[in-house]
Amino acid sequence: MKHFIITGASKGLGEGIALELVGPNHHIISFSRSESPQLKSLTGKNDCIIDFLLFDLKNTEEVDELMFKVFSLINTGNSEGIYLVNNAGVINPVGPSEENHPDDVENHIKINLIAPMLITSCFIKLSKHLETVKRIINISSGAAKFPYYGWSSYCTGKAGIDMFTQCIATEQQKQKYPVEIMSVAPGIIDTQMQETIRNTPEEKFIHKKKFIEYKEKGHLKSPSDAGKSIKELLLSDKFQSGKIIDLL
Repeated sequence: MKHFIITGASKGLGEGIALELVGPNHHIISFSRSESPQLKSLTGKNDCIIDFLLFDLKNTEEVDELMFKVFSLINTGNSEGIYLVNNAGVINPVGPSEENHPDDVENHIKINLIAPMLITSCFIKLSKHLETVKRIINISSGAAKFPYYGWSSYCTGKAGIDMFTQCIATEQQKQKYPVEIMSVAPGIIDTQMQETIRNTPEEKFIHKKKFIEYKEKGHLKSPSDAGKSIKELLLSDKFQSGKIIDLL
């Protein structure tokens, strides 16, 4: 059985990835602040096991306990692979750095950077002894490479994810049973986050018109199409640990 741990699988890209992974001998562990009704309706179907854990990633002090619970749901004796997709993320606060509330900045970095770092660290510790396929995809963004006015928190968090990915890949090179890890920018996807961006006052995000045009001109990917691409990479022989890629 293949086991898939997905953060933020209740909506958007995370839900798109999870729905693509529903299939025989697959075990999906979703944790997010809410459940996906669509994913929940598939529980027990297609010989697929789906577990839901409600968790708010800003509670970083509880990540260790969460990951122990996740691995208690995994039968490592029959594992053909254990996969982690660090997908959950937020866009707010948006606006010039000096106008962003400190609590909002702190929560943003907890959710977008610290939580995936801690989840990854726990994943490595709890699977270190397992001789099976172990892969992690961290969801990144073009914002990791290009600065955007009003996105100081978002750009910083995604840049951190990319560098963290490279560090982990370096550390895992000489391990007996290494974890493979990649950072993937999935493209611009038609999600609630995009709606939030389009509704942001222009004085806080001066690139707003460009994102409205993406929607109006049909340039946004669907979560299902992006989810399919992530699934294919996760299970592909082309998976290259330490690489940072864009799915155009």
